Amino acid sequence: MALYPIITIWLPLLLLFPLLLLMKKKKDARRQNKRLPPSPPKLPIIGNLHQIGELPHQSLWRLSQKYGPVMLLHLGGIPTVILSSAEAAREAIKVHDLDCCSRPIMASTRRLTYNYKDMAFGPYSEYWREIRKIGVLEVFSVKRVQSYRYIREEEVSSLINSISQSSTSATLVDLSEKLFALTASIIFRVAFGKSFRGSDLDNEKFQELVHGAEALLGSFDASEYFPYVGWIMDRLSGRRQRLERVSHELHSFFQQVIDFHLSPDRTEQEHEDIIDVLLRIEREQNDPDRFTKDNIKAVLLNIFLGGVDTGAITMIWAMAELVKNPRVMKKAQDEVRNFVGNRGKVTEEDTDQLPYLKMIVKETLRLHPPAPLLLPRDTMKHFKINGYDIYPKTLLQINAWAIARDPAYWKNPEEFSPERFIDGSIDYKGQHFELLPFGAGRRGCPGIYMGTSTVELALANLLYVFDWKLPYGMKGENIDMEESVGLSLATHKKTALNLVPVKMF
Repeated sequence: MALYPIITIWLPLLLLFPLLLLMKKKKDARRQNKRLPPSPPKLPIIGNLHQIGELPHQSLWRLSQKYGPVMLLHLGGIPTVILSSAEAAREAIKVHDLDCCSRPIMASTRRLTYNYKDMAFGPYSEYWREIRKIGVLEVFSVKRVQSYRYIREEEVSSLINSISQSSTSATLVDLSEKLFALTASIIFRVAFGKSFRGSDLDNEKFQELVHGAEALLGSFDASEYFPYVGWIMDRLSGRRQRLERVSHELHSFFQQVIDFHLSPDRTEQEHEDIIDVLLRIEREQNDPDRFTKDNIKAVLLNIFLGGVDTGAITMIWAMAELVKNPRVMKKAQDEVRNFVGNRGKVTEEDTDQLPYLKMIVKETLRLHPPAPLLLPRDTMKHFKINGYDIYPKTLLQINAWAIARDPAYWKNPEEFSPERFIDGSIDYKGQHFELLPFGAGRRGCPGIYMGTSTVELALANLLYVFDWKLPYGMKGENIDMEESVGLSLATHKKTALNLVPVKMF
């Protein structure tokens, strides 16, 4: 009888042992059959984080030169596959788009938006598809973007007038500062319907708030890379407290502008702004809980985070490249001045007749994509890229900067040469994987038309109205073209672009 308890405990385990052994053999066989992408040696706990420098896209490009265009890194506890070739990007975005079109929501993003469900471009789900549809068909539709044309033209005219005041005395103009202010003012008016200068809803104050949010989203999030303990690091560094403060301020700001739009004292507007559009969608829906004002705030946050800096960054790089390349500058100025004549300004309708200007924008986006690393994708199924196994819950990140400078696709890739696009066979709209400044597939940027319309209009007017000179004694080759990852993960020109405008019209 004394042996009975021992038998009842151990007999089932003895019977299960062959099964456990068989399962282990199968697991080992699966591991042996895996063909994971090549990976640099990693350190305990931090993985490959120590190999990522101040300019992550360049660090990853250097690693890809050794380990190939499909490379596996371990960033803390997060397995991440980096793609650095057009072929690999095509397999991910086109062939397997549905398998990797989800997006991880970092802890900082969840805190910044109160509820991860409210992120307009969050995980792939029915909610995300509905929000995406709203963005494509309502907020960023061609018809809607065209309805904001008068705002862009008014704000660009204001920019030109501001610069003209400096041109009379031949003083230096901080073009970087003015172009950031331009894009912020345009998006502010497009979203909110008016400029709130001088009130509590000041667009300059809001620009500072957006930059604060970008800084937090672009900074190191310890709680993501080191589960269970990272939150302590974020708390001790004060990052968690800053997130909560910025989140509260954004929430309050958006509530103010929504209340302003709902006020019975507000005069009827000729054109719907973005908040008008989103409030109309909320009113017309059948389920009142499906799309709420918190969802509206999340959509607005995405618009500002994605739109305030990127257009300005592109224009700054374009002007820097043009000043470095006087031949290209003159050719662009001749084109716009010959077409516009003595009318005094360039309209958006005119930009459609300026093919060389459009080539300049393409070449700028190739050499200086505002987002050199496309936002990461979260894989949902197992698939293969270039013969390597990619498993679920792996981050997938495309190095658009590396692809756009790959000599396999581009002749003299470091050279600024708009003429390379003269045959028009390559565009940036997501169909050509050697040029992906706006991404592609389900995760392609829905605001592409809005952004390029602003960039083309502003550049055309800057080239039409002014000749641009370098500071006295400075030559084109002396311009600092060094990159810097700014407040967000966008790649800025490290130093401000200061030029002397000479008014011609």
